[in-house]
Amino acid sequence: MTTSYRQELEKYRDIDEDKILRELSAEELAQLDLELQEMDPENIMLPAGLRQRDQTKKSPTGPLDRDALMQHLEKQALEVKEREDLVPFTGEKKGKPFIPKNPKREIPKEEQITLEPELEEALANATDAEMCDIAAILGMYTLMSNKQYYDAICSGNISNTEGINSVVKPDTYKPVPDEPPNPTNVEETLAKIKSNDKDLEEVNLNNIKDIPIQTLKDICEAMKTNTHVKKLSLVATRSNDPVASAVAEMLKENKTLQSLNIESNFITSAGMMEVIKAMKQNTTLSELKVDNQAASRKKHNDAPDDRTQRALSFRRAYNLYRELCLATKIRARITQKIRSF
Repeated sequence: MTTSYRQELEKYRDIDEDKILRELSAEELAQLDLELQEMDPENIMLPAGLRQRDQTKKSPTGPLDRDALMQHLEKQALEVKEREDLVPFTGEKKGKPFIPKNPKREIPKEEQITLEPELEEALANATDAEMCDIAAILGMYTLMSNKQYYDAICSGNISNTEGINSVVKPDTYKPVPDEPPNPTNVEETLAKIKSNDKDLEEVNLNNIKDIPIQTLKDICEAMKTNTHVKKLSLVATRSNDPVASAVAEMLKENKTLQSLNIESNFITSAGMMEVIKAMKQNTTLSELKVDNQAASRKKHNDAPDDRTQRALSFRRAYNLYRELCLATKIRARITQKIRSF
């Protein structure tokens, strides 16, 4: 008696799939995974690895000898005969070579410019290099490169020796040597400040790292009574707040100093505030530089408050205003001088 299809399916209703999977070997599981992969070979948007099953895990059919394979391919390529050309190349040239036409345009009489005979002769005999410099002097910068233009303007002689259509070449690299260390003798300079040496008008201690803090304070103490030093620079001397306090006390008493530079040090907002407050009692200082303080860049230090920032901004704006006024006066004087010619 034959059973129906429905009855055949009843046999597999209570099958334990997990038990069957546990009994499969590793090779059988890999084969099952390969069979269950859903591939879409017609989808051109997918990469080749996703349009077909993985076939890279097959065992090699034989040993691989790369040298023997390359020799076989070379031998096979040499044995293939080249196909003969249907029409052999004879090297015959056909047609006429192209010769561009350069018709000379006649300038109308009303557009012709007549110069003096000397100028006409000079322009007729001028070389390309001389014409390049003349074009630069006349402001015809579109006929040359920027380098050729500025070389001709800045130089009193013929700077371009190759002509207007010359190839622009880069400038030769000139290595810049490192700056030598500061040769200032700190102890000798301190002695001159204390003795109020009239020949000492500028003190430059920049980038001298090994100056003791006490020596910097002694310099500020000596500057209180000095009447000749007009410029004091303590850039990158590892100055800190005690030095800033000494600078503030010096500014209260010194009546000669005009420029003070304490950039690139370790002065905090508190020390900077002392310097700013001391400037209220100083009437001669016209330039103060305090940028790039390392202490202000550290997170654990307090940032300068608004009053310090306003004071520094006001001082910078005041110095800029003075420079602009001076530049305006100079421009006006030059204009008057030119008009008087």
